[in-house]
Amino acid sequence: MAKTKQQLSPIEIAAKKYARYRDPLIMVLHEIQTTRGYIPREAAFEIAKLLNVPLARIYEVITFYNYFRLKSPGKAVISVCTGTACHLKGADKLVKEFSEELDIEPGQTTDDGLFHLQSVRCVGCCGLAPVVVINEKTYGKLQPSQVPHVIAEWKEKFETETADAAS
Repeated sequence: MAKTKQQLSPIEIAAKKYARYRDPLIMVLHEIQTTRGYIPREAAFEIAKLLNVPLARIYEVITFYNYFRLKSPGKAVISVCTGTACHLKGADKLVKEFSEELDIEPGQTTDDGLFHLQSVRCVGCCGLAPVVVINEKTYGKLQPSQVPHVIAEWKEKFETETADAAS
């Protein structure tokens, strides 16, 4: 008996969606990364089975591209642009300030799971340099002195969401 669409896992849906392509692996990984925020270990096993791809190949791809993560990122992913324009306008100072305020280095997540800090090459907003993107929100011409306020803004957002969910 064939599974209905509601019975298919997100990975099965992605595998079917890209089945017509010669090598759907990266597209399936993108789909999982987009929906989950990272590639869980169990997802890698399922992808290997569905696409008939060796698990080693999947991990080669995941670890080669900076986009993919093997661990769940924080609720707020802080992407500090370090492209040329942002670098020239002080992106390194922003990275340092976020690192100090959150007590993490780029590529790490805070112990409470709220924030993940990363440096990215370009976010396409050079006219707003230096730029930080947190989840889908862009902060242009951000100065290191504003970092504590930005972090407080997101903490307040998470507290409000938690309070709303509890009521």
